[in-house]
Amino acid sequence: MIQLSEAQAKERIARRVAATLPNNGIVNLGVGIPTMAVDFLSADKKIYIQTENGMLGVGPSPRTPEEFIPNLINASRSPITEIPGSSYFDSATSFAMIRSGRMDATVIGAIQVSETGDLANWALPGKGVLGPGGAMDLVVGVKDVIVATLHTAKGGKPKLVPVCTLPLTALKAVNTVITEFAVFKFIHGEMVLVEHSSDVTLDDIKAMTTAHYFVAVDLKIKQV
Repeated sequence: MIQLSEAQAKERIARRVAATLPNNGIVNLGVGIPTMAVDFLSADKKIYIQTENGMLGVGPSPRTPEEFIPNLINASRSPITEIPGSSYFDSATSFAMIRSGRMDATVIGAIQVSETGDLANWALPGKGVLGPGGAMDLVVGVKDVIVATLHTAKGGKPKLVPVCTLPLTALKAVNTVITEFAVFKFIHGEMVLVEHSSDVTLDDIKAMTTAHYFVAVDLKIKQV
């Protein structure tokens, strides 16, 4: 199996997320890998990206000094640009949008995802935490929950597990998991492998994934 650097793996995930996002939708991108996806959206995709710190109409990262505006940042505190028609608002309005079901999708990170779609993404043992933040609102208030995560943690420890052993963000909330090697869907409560990259085999996926899952009949292999 090919070995990717962390940067290569994250970019691959972000590109796959960008291709997955719905057209004509309003999508929240969470902290970390999810916020990278906006840089890989195709020009013909009509989509409004929301960041929970108070902006709708997030554009890609600034490419020139002229595009850099110090006050424009995303949830990862990285600089962003704005697209025509963008707007700004306070946190109360931002979370009213999220909690009222107006968001078509959210892309969020994960520490663990269980085989039933449970999500743990805010606390690691022995490390200080600020709390789950907006994640709990996003995973219950948004129509489609997409997890973007490295397939394994450092040292190869599985992140896709039978049961989450860390504090939960939500139960049975995840619809899709996108890693650098695979895409899983939760269909009727069951985890299904629907796609894997051409540089890994089914045996490789199984070795990295302790969660029980099914393999789709129409499994896709994405050339990389």
